Amino acid sequence: MTEQPPQCHTSHFAWHQVHVQVQEKEAEGSGRFVVTMFLRATLLMFHSCLVLYGAAAQHTELERIKTCGIKCSQGLQCNTEPAYFFAASCQTPADGLTVSSVFRNLSFSTVVTCEGHQRCSLHLQIHMTVQLPESIHGLSVCSQTPGMLRKCRIVRISKASGRIMSGMQVELEDNCTDIYPQQQVKVTVTTVPDYCGITQSRTYVAPDCSWKDLRRLVPECITGRLSYDINAERKELHVSVSDMLDDEDYHLRLCHKDFICAGTGANALIMKDEVTKSAILPFSRPLPCLCIEGWSAVMDARRVQVCPFNNSLEEMWHGIHYDPLAGVLSWEPACPLTATVALCQRAGEDDVCTDLQQASRNVGREKITFAQVDPHPQLCMKFRAGHRSWIRCPFVGRFQAWDVTVMKHAAHKAAKLTSHMNATFSVHACMPREGSAVCGAMGTRAVIHVGPHTSVSLNMTDAPSCFYVRRTDVTYAPTILHCFTEERSEPATLFATSANQMLIMVIVPVGLWLTAVIIVTLVLHVRLIDGAPVWDVSQRRDRHPTL
Repeated sequence: MTEQPPQCHTSHFAWHQVHVQVQEKEAEGSGRFVVTMFLRATLLMFHSCLVLYGAAAQHTELERIKTCGIKCSQGLQCNTEPAYFFAASCQTPADGLTVSSVFRNLSFSTVVTCEGHQRCSLHLQIHMTVQLPESIHGLSVCSQTPGMLRKCRIVRISKASGRIMSGMQVELEDNCTDIYPQQQVKVTVTTVPDYCGITQSRTYVAPDCSWKDLRRLVPECITGRLSYDINAERKELHVSVSDMLDDEDYHLRLCHKDFICAGTGANALIMKDEVTKSAILPFSRPLPCLCIEGWSAVMDARRVQVCPFNNSLEEMWHGIHYDPLAGVLSWEPACPLTATVALCQRAGEDDVCTDLQQASRNVGREKITFAQVDPHPQLCMKFRAGHRSWIRCPFVGRFQAWDVTVMKHAAHKAAKLTSHMNATFSVHACMPREGSAVCGAMGTRAVIHVGPHTSVSLNMTDAPSCFYVRRTDVTYAPTILHCFTEERSEPATLFATSANQMLIMVIVPVGLWLTAVIIVTLVLHVRLIDGAPVWDVSQRRDRHPTL
C-alpha cells in the first residue's frame, strides 16, 4: 500500500530567529557564529522531519472523532462563531507585534467521523500554537479549495481567560472543515482584531484513496476487492467480489486497458441482495491488457481493476500478416507496450536469429509494417521486451516463392533456381573456412532475372563448394547459403520410381478384371435363388400371357 507521506515544512519562526541573530552578529563581524547558527538550525529542522516521518510510519490509521469542534489549552476559554463575508479593514499592529512573535506553529492532520458502517467522512484538523498577547482576542481560520468560495470561522477567546494567559504560549485546535480524498486545501489564519500583515497560510493535501482506512470507511474510496479463477480450457474468468458497498449493486466487466479501459462486451451486474457475489466473464484471448473492472452502481464511483494476464506477453506476438500482392509484412499490437520488433534471419532450428540491417521498429500503439519483404521461410520477426525475446517465423510451412536445388554427382555440379514470381537474385560463390561456420565470399556476383514459374540453371562448374543467393529486388531479404553435397540416393530414387510405374501398369488391369468377375458371380447367384434359369428369360415371360 502506498500512502501519502507527511510534508515536512521548515519552521518559519525558527529561521526568522536565526536570521535576526545572524544579522546582529554580522554587524559585529563574527563569521564563525554565522556558520554555527545555520548548522544548528539545519540540525533542528532535520530532527523535526525525522520525528514527523517516524510518527507517520508508526500511525497509519486515521484518528476517529465523534463530533467536530474546537479545543483550547487548559485554562483558556474559547468558542466559535461564523465570520462575516466582508471583513473590515485591517488595523496597524502595535510596536513589537510581528508574525513570528504571534504564530509559533501551524500544522494539519486528517480525522474521521462515522455515522455507521462504511459511512464516514473526512475533516481537516488545524492545530495552531500562538504566543498570546493581550491585544489579540481570537483567531480567524479560513479554508479554500480550488474553484470554491472561502469558508471562515472565528475562534473567540474570552476576555477573562485572555487576560490571565496573556503573554503565554497557547494551543488551539479546530477540526470542523470538511474535506474529500486527495483534496487540496489552503488555510489562512489571521488575528482578531485583524492586524495588517499578522497572518499565516499553509496548503494541505488530504490523503488519497490508496490509504487503507479510506478504502474501508469512506464511500468514495470503497471500490470492492476482486478475486478470480481462470478456466483456460473454456476461456472463462470466475470473478468474486468482497468488501463492496453493502447497500448498492455492483458492476463487473472485461476491458482492454489503455488511456481508458475499452470494454470487450463481457459484463455482469451483481445485485446487492445476492448471497454469492460472483460472476463468470468469457474472454477470447489472454492478453496482458485484459483487465477485470468493478465499481459500485452509484454516480462517479471509483473503479478497481485487476489484470490476470499482465505477464502473458507470449500472446502478444500473434497476428502477423503478409500481403503477397503488395509484399508487405505487418503486425499490430493488441495491447500498448514498450518493446521492439525486428526482421531477422534464422538459419537453423535453434533460437539464433541474426537481425537484418535497418530492420528494427519501436512498438507503440500503431501497426508495424515492413514493405518489400521476401517471403522466405528463413525470414523471421524478433520481438524484444525487457530482457526477453521471442522469434516468430510467419513463412514456415507456407508456399515457398522461390528455391534452389543443388546436386553433386561425381565431378558434376548442378544448381537450379526456381521462382514463382518475377524476381532478381544475386548469386555469389564462397569458400567455407576451416573450423568456422562463416563462408568467405570470393569472385564476382552474378545477377539473375527469373520470370514467374520459371527455372534457371546456375553455371557452377568452376564454383567452390558453396554459394550465397539473395533477392535484390526487395528491401528486406535473407541471404541463403547453399552447399554441394554428394548425391547418392538419386539412382535408387529413379529405380524406385520406375518400379512403381511398372506395378501400377500391372495391378490396375488385374484389379479391374477381378472386379468384373465378382460382379458377374453375384448376379448369377441372385438369379439362382429366384429359381429361374438365367439363360431363358424370354421363356419365363411367355408363361404369363397378358389378360
